[in-house]
Amino acid sequence: MKLRSIGEKGTQVFHQNLKITQLGKLGRIDEAIKVFSQMTQRNTVTYNSMISAYAKIGRVGNARQLFDEMPHRNLVSWNTMISGYLHNNEVEEAYGIFVKMPERDMFSWTLMITCYTRNGELERARELFDLLPDKHDAACWNAMIAGYSKKGRFDEAKRMFDEMPVKNLVSCNSMLAGYTKNGEMCLGLRFFQEMPQRNVVSWNLVLDGFVQVGDLGSAWRYFEKIPDPNVVSWVTMLCGFAQNGKIAQAEGLFEQMPSRNVVAWNAMLAAYVQDQQVDKAVKIFRDMPEMDSVSWTTMINGYVRAGKLEEARELLNRMPYKNIGAQTAMISGYAHNGRMDEASQIFNQIAIRDAVCWNTMIAGYAQCGRMVEALSLFRKMTNKDAVSWNTMITGYAQVGEMDKALQIFEQMGEKNTVSWNSLITGYVQNGLYLDALESTVVMGREGKRPDQSTFSSGLSACANLAALQVGRQLHHLVVKTGYLNDLFVSNALISMYAKCGMVVSAKQVFKDINHGDIVSWNSLISGYALNGYGEEAVELFEEMQIEGLNPDQLTFVGVLSACSHSGLVDRGLEVFKSMTEVHLIEPLAEHYACMVDLLGRAGRLEEAFEMVRDMKIKATARVWGALLGASRIHRNLKFGKYATKKLLELEPDKTSNYVLLSNMNAEAGRWDEVERVRVLMKESDTDKQPGCSWIEVRNQSVGSVEDRCAELSSSTHSLSWKDHYRL
Repeated sequence: MKLRSIGEKGTQVFHQNLKITQLGKLGRIDEAIKVFSQMTQRNTVTYNSMISAYAKIGRVGNARQLFDEMPHRNLVSWNTMISGYLHNNEVEEAYGIFVKMPERDMFSWTLMITCYTRNGELERARELFDLLPDKHDAACWNAMIAGYSKKGRFDEAKRMFDEMPVKNLVSCNSMLAGYTKNGEMCLGLRFFQEMPQRNVVSWNLVLDGFVQVGDLGSAWRYFEKIPDPNVVSWVTMLCGFAQNGKIAQAEGLFEQMPSRNVVAWNAMLAAYVQDQQVDKAVKIFRDMPEMDSVSWTTMINGYVRAGKLEEARELLNRMPYKNIGAQTAMISGYAHNGRMDEASQIFNQIAIRDAVCWNTMIAGYAQCGRMVEALSLFRKMTNKDAVSWNTMITGYAQVGEMDKALQIFEQMGEKNTVSWNSLITGYVQNGLYLDALESTVVMGREGKRPDQSTFSSGLSACANLAALQVGRQLHHLVVKTGYLNDLFVSNALISMYAKCGMVVSAKQVFKDINHGDIVSWNSLISGYALNGYGEEAVELFEEMQIEGLNPDQLTFVGVLSACSHSGLVDRGLEVFKSMTEVHLIEPLAEHYACMVDLLGRAGRLEEAFEMVRDMKIKATARVWGALLGASRIHRNLKFGKYATKKLLELEPDKTSNYVLLSNMNAEAGRWDEVERVRVLMKESDTDKQPGCSWIEVRNQSVGSVEDRCAELSSSTHSLSWKDHYRL
């Protein structure tokens, strides 16, 4: 009886250990903890299984605590802990365990070498490799080959491969993977063809390589050549079609599959979600014979992307074992729709949060302008990454608090290009163009390589400052760094040259664009308008439609403004009429302001007033300002006084409104009215704001007010990044 009792307990422990292992693989950590805590008898395998379960979901701290509490450890315990640190990219902690090991096997050495190679520390990996007591195990060689290949050091990877004492098919596949996983398909194919033997893994590596570089034609040809394709082969080809938007081909391949596992079903499900075919995604989700956490997460993400948040939440509630991916997807859905209280509810339910989860929540608050909550979470976050810092910079910039954005930026450790762009773009969005250019200069001095966002923001700052020479220097750098074909940069160049009065240069940039978009056309039309080229603006407007592009609201603002500045009254009226009757675009206040200005400049004040009176929307200060300006030009006190009254209701503190009315009365010799306006202005407690005009003197932008302008122009004049890049 006693022997049977011991045997029964041993069997029970075995089954409980197996259950912990299975739950750990599925990420169902709470259930694994429950099984572990209820066990009356545990052995070393129990602890090892629980350590592995913790590490798998990122709770490596809990894994280490359990490891330290173990009554007895075996070699597997030490290796499991190193593997846990490897899985969570904590290299130094892994090495701390490695050096304390009472004994090591080849798996221990391979794990530690892999830790270093995955982290890019190839020199330390090589040092460890050279200390190997026995170099006949291929696994360590394969780890080194993978590390060199990942860093693009293919010569060293090939040298290691050639020096291997014993090569097997796994070794050959490791070398092949080094080429194909890093996009070196020419080298990979040559190696593949020279391999003495191949298996389905070899074929799948080549297939996956072609899929990753987007060469679906070659991928399909090799897929058809595979002697005996397995599920991985089919799924790889299926993912290739799906990732490139070829849903029909993906569906056909899915139907042809001789057998499907959960990965295949998930691939097809993801294809529908990516293509926003949520109804088909729902159908295939319901038809799945089995589901894993990826299935549930993908479907929840599909609902979120389609804006069906209630369905997504219902599915999350039904999910048998929630994971952080599904919960973060739900948080993202709520955040994008401004439902931050519901997002916070999900966030607070997550015990262990990764950086993506934290960043999603912080970004949600930032997008809603709730920077107090964003900052509170940011301060609590222990695993901040570059995304966390950049999100805070962007968030403060969006609410106009550039001093706080700069404070976060300066506290940041290693700044990447996105960090600099967030700051520079923030300055531009808030009208701090000098600060934007100054930051662009400092960015270059610190050796950070500019990208299209840097150039677009920098050129926008130049445009608003009329800093032509700095803009030209940026243009030269755009050419040298290869961003001239970037549409965003080209459009920014057009706008910069146009606002600096260089219409010919703007037109040349426009001509050099291969396939311009609506922004390209609008930028040049607005440039023509700004510089008084009314006929050219109208011609471009007509050419644009011949090319098949439909004008938008901004297009009409540009064209109407051009007609106004050039006195093309009849043409402007025709364009305005076509806007509503042909293009079915309802006019905004900006369009009405252009029309009032157009009619007013031509002396047709009655028509201008009638247009304002008959507007379907409420007239803005700009509309009344246009009427007031025209009234002053034509000395029409009746409309001028009425327009001023409306303006003062909208902008009671704006000095220029009082000044315009006062000047009109002065020109008419009505000095009593001039004195009345002066008194009214004094009573309203308005302060005249000092102006700042810009001119370029000897290739330098000089401000008439701030000395800082001249200092900055000296710095930006030498802006070239030439000390940091050999271009």
